[in-house]
Formats: sequence, structure tokens, C-alpha cells
Amino acid sequence: MRAQKRNLIILEIISIALVFIFLFPFILVLFNSAKTSADIITNPIGLPKDFKQIFTNMSNVINNPNFSYWKSFFSSLFITALSLTLLLVFSSMAAWVLVRNKTKWSSGIFMLFVAAMVIPFQVVMLPILSAFRSISSFTGIQMLQSYTGIIFAYLGFGGSMSIFILHGFIKGIPYELEEAACIDGCSPESTFFRIIFPLLKPAEVTVLILNGIWIWNDYLLPSLMLGLNGKIKTLPIAVTSFAGSYVKQWDLILTAALLAMLPIIILFLFAQKQIMRGMVEGAIK
Repeated sequence: MRAQKRNLIILEIISIALVFIFLFPFILVLFNSAKTSADIITNPIGLPKDFKQIFTNMSNVINNPNFSYWKSFFSSLFITALSLTLLLVFSSMAAWVLVRNKTKWSSGIFMLFVAAMVIPFQVVMLPILSAFRSISSFTGIQMLQSYTGIIFAYLGFGGSMSIFILHGFIKGIPYELEEAACIDGCSPESTFFRIIFPLLKPAEVTVLILNGIWIWNDYLLPSLMLGLNGKIKTLPIAVTSFAGSYVKQWDLILTAALLAMLPIIILFLFAQKQIMRGMVEGAIK
């Protein structure tokens, strides 16, 4: 009994330490968002003198014309929401077709998607810019510094992992359900959207969470596709407006970073039960 209690205490201590390590960056941002720039430079890890300073900093950030918080917020929201919607629909359809058509071609295509997951983004970031410029000049559709280009890019980079997750989940859905739907006169499209797609909800939640966090917080791809001084700015790009070549407004930078994180944190707090249930049920087994 004593050994079990001792082991339990050790595990609790380790758990508390891990929680503190993982939350420390967020706590540091939160505390420094309630300081002036001078206080951050002199004492970056200390407690703020007045927590009310955070509201002053938030007001300065939101009302700053260079940051354009609400415009950047809705740009991030539009890009994230539309990218996730298209990713979910197209990845689900692709995974379903690859699972149900058991041929060498389908296996080869699936392996290509799996192989694409291990290719670093840095390897393809310059070729993709060149390819998008060529597409723009050939089709007349603006792919750079536009919503179309950035969403199309997210479909390409997020599709491989989404198909991989959904592919494993669809294997567990009995094929007899589709046979029964076919006998009742359902077309393949009706079978997918009325039977398969609703059954994919647990895996869909997993796909939405993993891709949603990545797209909302992504900086590198939007900075390449949209530019740092373009008309369209996501929140991570807008934060850089407070970082000049010679002067960095750390109080506004950290407050802007906090404001960029808050929507995802609030969403998780309100939907944590559904998210955790979906993550567990949709886990790769």
C-alpha cells in the first residue's frame, strides 16, 4: 500500500510538472500582455504590476490601424472555415473511393498520399510559388495574394493526413450498409452523403481539430502566399506589424498574440467534451 501511494504521489508530481511545462509559454504571454514594454524588457518572467494594463494593451492593439484586428480576424476565420469544409468533404470522398475500390491503382494512390505526409514544407515552398505564378498567368485566376490560392494550398497540404485518418476509419464501416442502400435504389452520391458521411463524425472531428489548429496558427504559408504587406492578412501575419526593423513593441506583440490564440482556446473550452469524444472515437486503431 505504501509503495502504491508513493508511486501515485510521484506520478501526480510528474503530471503537475508536465502541465506547468506545457502551459508555461501561454502563462508567460498572458502575464507579459499585462505589462508595458519597459516592464517586459526589465522583468520578462515576473508578475505584472497591474493586471488592468492588459485591457489597455488590448484596446491599443484592436484600435491600431496597422494591425486591423477585425479584418485580420475575419480573414483568418474565412480561410480556416472554408479550408476545413472543403478538406473534410473532398478527403472523405477520396478516402471512401480508395477503400472501396481495392485495386493496385487505389493502393498506389494511397501510398502516394502517405508518402506526401513526410515531405517537409520547406522543400516545396519555392516550387509551389513558381507553380502558382504559372497557373495565374495561364488561367488568369489570381493564385497569389488571394483567398483562392491560400485555400487551394491548404487543400493540398492538409489532404494527405486527412485521407490517411479517414481511410483507416472507413475500413471499419460494414460494406453491407452500402449494399443495402444500393438495393434500395441509392446512387453512389446518395450512399456517401446519407450513410457514410454521417458515420464518419468521430474521425471528422479529429480531422477538423488537427487541421483547424494548424491553419489558424499557420504563419509560413500565408506569409509566402499572401505576403507580409498584402491586402489580405491573417492574424499571425498581422502580429508582425508591431515588429519593426529597429523597434519592437513587445507589449503590443504579445497582446496581439494572445488575441490571436483566444478564439481557439474559447472554442475548445466550450466544445471540449465533443472534441475529446471525437478524438477518442476517431483515433487510429
